[in-house]
Amino acid sequence: MSTLFHHDITVAVLGSGSSGNTTYIGDGHQGLLIDCGLSTKQIHARMAAVGLEGAPIDAVLITHEHSDHVGAAAVLDRSLHRKTGQHIPFHMTLGTRNGLNRKVVPTNRQRVHAGQAFAIGDWRIEPFSVPHDTPDPVAYAIQIGSARVGVVTDLGSRTHLVTKQLASLDIAVVEFNHDEEMLRDGAYPWQLKERIHGRLGHLSNRVASDMLTDALSAGRLKHVILGHLSDDNNSPEKALRAAEAARDRAGMSDVTIGIGKKREAIAPRRLTVPWSTPAEAKSPRIKRTTQDRAAMVEQQSLFG
Repeated sequence: MSTLFHHDITVAVLGSGSSGNTTYIGDGHQGLLIDCGLSTKQIHARMAAVGLEGAPIDAVLITHEHSDHVGAAAVLDRSLHRKTGQHIPFHMTLGTRNGLNRKVVPTNRQRVHAGQAFAIGDWRIEPFSVPHDTPDPVAYAIQIGSARVGVVTDLGSRTHLVTKQLASLDIAVVEFNHDEEMLRDGAYPWQLKERIHGRLGHLSNRVASDMLTDALSAGRLKHVILGHLSDDNNSPEKALRAAEAARDRAGMSDVTIGIGKKREAIAPRRLTVPWSTPAEAKSPRIKRTTQDRAAMVEQQSLFG
Protein backbone atom coordinates (compact mmCIF):
# COMPACT_ATOMS: atom_id res chain seq x y z
CA MET A 1 0.00 0.00 0.00
CA SER A 2 1.33 3.43 -0.90
CA THR A 3 2.01 5.51 2.21
CA LEU A 4 2.01 8.87 0.42
CA PHE A 5 -1.32 9.81 2.00
CA HIS A 6 -1.10 7.53 5.01
CA HIS A 7 0.56 7.62 8.41
CA ASP A 8 1.60 5.06 11.00
CA ILE A 9 0.06 4.98 14.46
CA THR A 10 2.27 3.43 17.12
CA VAL A 11 1.09 1.90 20.39
CA ALA A 12 3.95 0.97 22.72
CA VAL A 13 3.31 -0.59 26.13
CA LEU A 14 6.34 0.65 28.05
CA GLY A 15 5.42 -1.15 31.25
CA SER A 16 2.38 -2.92 32.62
CA GLY A 17 1.93 -4.35 36.09
CA SER A 18 1.54 -3.51 39.75
CA SER A 19 4.88 -1.65 39.85
CA GLY A 20 4.16 0.74 37.01
CA ASN A 21 1.96 1.32 33.97
CA THR A 22 2.69 3.54 30.99
CA THR A 23 1.65 3.29 27.33
CA TYR A 24 2.84 5.57 24.52
CA ILE A 25 0.64 6.40 21.53
CA GLY A 26 1.94 8.50 18.65
CA ASP A 27 1.85 9.06 14.91
CA GLY A 28 5.22 10.74 14.39
CA HIS A 29 3.69 14.23 14.54
CA GLN A 30 2.20 14.16 18.01
CA GLY A 31 2.05 11.71 20.86
CA LEU A 32 0.85 11.14 24.38
CA LEU A 33 1.21 8.84 27.34
CA ILE A 34 -1.62 7.01 29.01
CA ASP A 35 -0.52 7.01 32.66
CA CYS A 36 2.99 7.60 33.98
CA GLY A 37 3.50 4.99 36.67
CA LEU A 38 7.06 4.22 35.61
CA SER A 39 9.88 6.50 36.67
CA THR A 40 10.69 9.33 34.26
CA LYS A 41 14.10 7.75 33.63
CA GLN A 42 12.46 4.46 32.71
CA ILE A 43 9.87 6.13 30.46
CA HIS A 44 12.59 7.76 28.39
CA ALA A 45 14.83 4.69 28.41
CA ARG A 46 12.08 2.31 27.37
CA MET A 47 10.88 4.63 24.61
CA ALA A 48 14.44 4.71 23.29
CA ALA A 49 14.70 0.92 23.53
CA VAL A 50 11.79 0.46 21.11
CA GLY A 51 12.87 3.14 18.64
CA LEU A 52 10.88 6.05 20.07
CA GLU A 53 13.72 8.20 21.39
CA GLY A 54 12.78 11.83 20.86
CA ALA A 55 9.17 11.00 19.95
CA PRO A 56 6.81 13.82 20.93
CA ILE A 57 4.92 13.75 24.22
CA ASP A 58 2.24 16.42 23.99
CA ALA A 59 0.02 15.31 26.88
CA VAL A 60 -0.50 12.67 29.54
CA LEU A 61 -3.86 11.00 30.17
CA ILE A 62 -4.26 9.79 33.75
CA THR A 63 -6.73 6.98 34.44
CA HIS A 64 -6.74 7.21 38.26
CA GLU A 65 -4.60 8.23 41.19
CA HIS A 66 -2.93 4.97 42.23
CA SER A 67 0.84 5.40 42.28
CA ASP A 68 1.50 2.70 39.69
CA HIS A 69 -0.34 4.94 37.21
CA VAL A 70 0.66 8.48 38.21
CA GLY A 71 3.78 8.22 40.37
CA ALA A 72 6.08 10.01 37.92
CA ALA A 73 3.76 12.91 37.10
CA ALA A 74 5.61 15.74 38.86
CA VAL A 75 9.09 14.60 37.83
CA LEU A 76 8.00 13.93 34.25
CA ASP A 77 6.38 17.36 34.14
CA ARG A 78 9.64 19.02 35.17
CA SER A 79 11.70 16.89 32.79
CA LEU A 80 9.57 17.74 29.77
CA HIS A 81 9.45 21.40 30.80
CA ARG A 82 13.24 21.55 30.71
CA LYS A 83 13.22 20.10 27.19
CA THR A 84 10.34 22.07 25.68
CA GLY A 85 9.93 25.15 27.85
CA GLN A 86 6.27 24.24 28.40
CA HIS A 87 4.29 22.41 31.03
CA ILE A 88 2.38 19.83 29.03
CA PRO A 89 -1.22 19.11 30.09
CA PHE A 90 -1.99 16.20 32.39
CA HIS A 91 -5.64 15.26 31.86
CA MET A 92 -7.59 13.67 34.72
CA THR A 93 -10.98 13.65 36.41
CA LEU A 94 -11.71 15.80 39.46
CA GLY A 95 -11.90 12.68 41.64
CA THR A 96 -8.44 11.66 40.47
CA ARG A 97 -7.04 15.15 41.05
CA ASN A 98 -8.42 15.23 44.57
CA GLY A 99 -6.87 11.85 45.30
CA LEU A 100 -3.34 12.66 44.12
CA ASN A 101 -0.49 12.60 46.59
CA ARG A 102 0.71 16.19 46.75
CA LYS A 103 4.24 15.08 45.84
CA VAL A 104 3.17 13.92 42.36
CA VAL A 105 0.88 16.81 41.34
CA PRO A 106 1.90 18.23 37.91
CA THR A 107 1.65 21.92 37.02
CA ASN A 108 -0.78 21.91 34.09
CA ARG A 109 -3.84 19.93 35.12
CA GLN A 110 -6.80 19.67 32.77
CA ARG A 111 -10.09 18.29 33.99
CA VAL A 112 -11.85 15.57 32.02
CA HIS A 113 -15.36 14.20 32.40
CA ALA A 114 -16.28 10.62 31.67
CA GLY A 115 -18.43 10.54 28.56
CA GLN A 116 -17.27 13.94 27.27
CA ALA A 117 -14.80 13.80 24.37
CA PHE A 118 -12.12 16.43 23.91
CA ALA A 119 -9.32 17.15 21.46
CA ILE A 120 -5.56 17.00 21.64
CA GLY A 121 -4.44 18.42 18.32
CA ASP A 122 -6.28 16.46 15.65
CA TRP A 123 -7.00 13.52 17.94
CA ARG A 124 -10.32 12.85 19.60
CA ILE A 125 -9.97 11.62 23.18
CA GLU A 126 -12.88 9.72 24.75
CA PRO A 127 -12.68 9.11 28.51
CA PHE A 128 -15.21 6.57 29.79
CA SER A 129 -16.05 5.23 33.23
CA VAL A 130 -14.70 1.94 34.51
CA PRO A 131 -15.54 0.12 37.78
CA HIS A 132 -12.50 0.44 40.05
CA ASP A 133 -11.98 1.28 43.71
CA THR A 134 -11.13 4.96 43.28
CA PRO A 135 -13.50 7.97 43.25
CA ASP A 136 -13.66 8.67 39.50
CA PRO A 137 -11.56 6.31 37.36
CA VAL A 138 -11.67 6.32 33.56
CA ALA A 139 -10.22 4.47 30.60
CA TYR A 140 -9.44 6.16 27.29
CA ALA A 141 -10.28 5.49 23.65
CA ILE A 142 -8.41 7.63 21.15
CA GLN A 143 -9.50 8.32 17.59
CA ILE A 144 -6.74 9.23 15.14
CA GLY A 145 -8.23 9.73 11.69
CA SER A 146 -10.14 6.53 11.00
CA ALA A 147 -8.22 4.49 13.60
CA ARG A 148 -9.11 3.90 17.24
CA VAL A 149 -6.79 2.70 19.98
CA GLY A 150 -7.18 2.47 23.72
CA VAL A 151 -6.09 1.20 27.12
CA VAL A 152 -8.66 -0.63 29.25
CA THR A 153 -7.15 -1.77 32.55
CA ASP A 154 -7.84 -1.49 36.28
CA LEU A 155 -11.47 -2.53 36.35
CA GLY A 156 -13.04 -5.16 38.54
CA SER A 157 -15.93 -6.16 36.31
CA ARG A 158 -17.08 -5.90 32.72
CA THR A 159 -19.78 -3.44 31.76
CA HIS A 160 -21.74 -2.89 28.57
CA LEU A 161 -19.99 0.45 28.06
CA VAL A 162 -16.52 -1.02 28.43
CA THR A 163 -17.30 -3.90 26.05
CA LYS A 164 -18.77 -1.48 23.52
CA GLN A 165 -15.71 0.76 23.64
CA LEU A 166 -13.37 -2.22 23.39
CA ALA A 167 -15.23 -3.48 20.33
CA SER A 168 -14.77 -0.09 18.65
CA LEU A 169 -10.96 -0.20 18.82
CA ASP A 170 -8.35 -1.39 16.33
CA ILE A 171 -5.59 -1.81 18.94
CA ALA A 172 -6.34 -2.35 22.62
CA VAL A 173 -4.47 -2.93 25.86
CA VAL A 174 -6.80 -5.08 27.99
CA GLU A 175 -6.45 -6.15 31.60
CA PHE A 176 -5.88 -9.86 32.30
CA ASN A 177 -4.89 -9.46 35.94
CA HIS A 178 -5.28 -12.76 37.75
CA ASP A 179 -6.14 -16.42 37.54
CA GLU A 180 -8.97 -17.08 39.96
CA GLU A 181 -7.54 -20.34 41.32
CA MET A 182 -4.07 -18.87 41.82
CA LEU A 183 -5.56 -15.91 43.68
CA ARG A 184 -7.77 -18.14 45.84
CA ASP A 185 -4.97 -20.53 46.77
CA GLY A 186 -2.20 -17.93 47.06
CA ALA A 187 -0.61 -16.28 50.08
CA TYR A 188 -2.39 -12.92 49.93
CA PRO A 189 -4.45 -11.93 52.99
CA TRP A 190 -8.13 -12.72 52.55
CA GLN A 191 -9.12 -9.05 52.59
CA LEU A 192 -6.73 -8.30 49.72
CA LYS A 193 -8.02 -11.30 47.78
CA GLU A 194 -11.55 -9.98 48.20
CA ARG A 195 -10.51 -6.54 47.00
CA ILE A 196 -8.75 -7.87 43.87
CA HIS A 197 -11.55 -10.28 42.95
CA GLY A 198 -14.31 -7.82 43.81
CA ARG A 199 -16.51 -5.79 41.47
CA LEU A 200 -14.21 -2.76 41.85
CA GLY A 201 -10.91 -4.63 41.81
CA HIS A 202 -9.18 -6.23 38.82
CA LEU A 203 -10.30 -8.45 35.96
CA SER A 204 -9.66 -12.16 36.15
CA ASN A 205 -8.56 -14.08 33.08
CA ARG A 206 -12.01 -15.67 32.90
CA VAL A 207 -14.01 -12.44 32.95
CA ALA A 208 -11.56 -10.68 30.64
CA SER A 209 -11.76 -13.59 28.20
CA ASP A 210 -15.56 -13.41 28.12
CA MET A 211 -15.46 -9.66 27.56
CA LEU A 212 -12.84 -10.02 24.84
CA THR A 213 -14.94 -12.66 23.07
CA ASP A 214 -17.84 -10.23 22.76
CA ALA A 215 -15.56 -7.38 21.67
CA LEU A 216 -13.77 -9.46 19.04
CA SER A 217 -17.07 -10.73 17.66
CA ALA A 218 -17.80 -7.22 16.38
CA GLY A 219 -15.02 -7.79 13.85
CA ARG A 220 -12.95 -4.63 14.24
CA LEU A 221 -10.37 -5.29 16.95
CA LYS A 222 -7.20 -6.70 15.37
CA HIS A 223 -4.38 -6.21 17.90
CA VAL A 224 -4.73 -7.07 21.59
CA ILE A 225 -2.10 -6.56 24.28
CA LEU A 226 -2.74 -8.21 27.65
CA GLY A 227 -2.00 -5.84 30.49
CA HIS A 228 -1.60 -5.55 34.26
CA LEU A 229 -0.78 -9.24 34.81
CA SER A 230 -0.18 -10.08 38.46
CA ASP A 231 3.25 -11.51 39.27
CA ASP A 232 1.84 -13.58 42.13
CA ASN A 233 -1.62 -14.56 40.91
CA ASN A 234 -1.21 -15.09 37.18
CA SER A 235 1.21 -16.30 34.56
CA PRO A 236 1.75 -15.16 30.97
CA GLU A 237 0.85 -18.68 29.81
CA LYS A 238 -2.50 -18.72 31.62
CA ALA A 239 -3.42 -15.22 30.44
CA LEU A 240 -2.45 -16.04 26.86
CA ARG A 241 -4.52 -19.23 26.85
CA ALA A 242 -7.54 -17.30 28.10
CA ALA A 243 -7.12 -14.64 25.41
CA GLU A 244 -6.58 -17.23 22.68
CA ALA A 245 -9.76 -18.99 23.80
CA ALA A 246 -11.62 -15.68 23.34
CA ARG A 247 -10.16 -15.33 19.86
CA ASP A 248 -11.21 -18.88 18.98
CA ARG A 249 -14.74 -18.40 20.28
CA ALA A 250 -15.09 -15.21 18.25
CA GLY A 251 -13.74 -16.90 15.12
CA MET A 252 -11.09 -14.18 14.66
CA SER A 253 -7.95 -16.16 13.94
CA ASP A 254 -6.12 -13.19 12.41
CA VAL A 255 -6.10 -11.19 15.68
CA THR A 256 -2.63 -10.75 17.16
CA ILE A 257 -2.15 -11.14 20.90
CA GLY A 258 0.82 -9.79 22.86
CA ILE A 259 1.60 -9.51 26.56
CA GLY A 260 2.71 -6.34 28.30
CA LYS A 261 5.72 -6.75 30.56
CA LYS A 262 6.59 -5.34 33.94
CA ARG A 263 10.32 -4.72 33.48
CA GLU A 264 10.63 -3.78 29.81
CA ALA A 265 8.74 -2.33 26.89
CA ILE A 266 7.40 -4.72 24.28
CA ALA A 267 7.66 -4.23 20.53
CA PRO A 268 5.20 -1.52 19.46
CA ARG A 269 2.06 -2.33 17.50
CA ARG A 270 1.66 -0.20 14.39
CA LEU A 271 -1.33 0.60 12.26
CA THR A 272 -1.20 2.40 8.89
CA VAL A 273 -4.25 4.54 8.18
CA PRO A 274 -5.22 7.28 5.71
CA TRP A 275 -4.83 10.89 6.79
CA SER A 276 -8.47 11.56 6.01
CA THR A 277 -11.30 9.15 5.33
CA PRO A 278 -15.12 9.20 5.21
CA ALA A 279 -15.09 7.45 8.60
CA GLU A 280 -13.25 10.41 10.06
CA ALA A 281 -16.02 12.73 8.95
CA LYS A 282 -18.47 10.73 11.08
CA SER A 283 -16.45 11.62 14.19
CA PRO A 284 -15.64 15.28 13.55
CA ARG A 285 -12.62 16.87 15.09
CA ILE A 286 -13.22 19.13 18.02
CA LYS A 287 -12.13 22.67 17.17
CA ARG A 288 -10.97 25.05 19.89
CA THR A 289 -11.97 28.68 19.57
CA THR A 290 -10.16 31.50 21.33
CA GLN A 291 -12.98 31.53 23.86
CA ASP A 292 -12.59 27.77 24.39
CA ARG A 293 -8.90 28.12 25.11
CA ALA A 294 -9.54 31.00 27.51
CA ALA A 295 -12.14 28.89 29.28
CA MET A 296 -9.65 26.02 29.61
CA VAL A 297 -7.12 28.33 31.22
CA GLU A 298 -9.77 29.51 33.65
CA GLN A 299 -10.85 25.93 34.31
CA GLN A 300 -7.26 25.00 35.07
CA SER A 301 -7.05 27.68 37.75
CA LEU A 302 -10.35 26.52 39.22
CA PHE A 303 -9.17 22.92 39.07
CA GLY A 304 -6.33 23.79 41.38
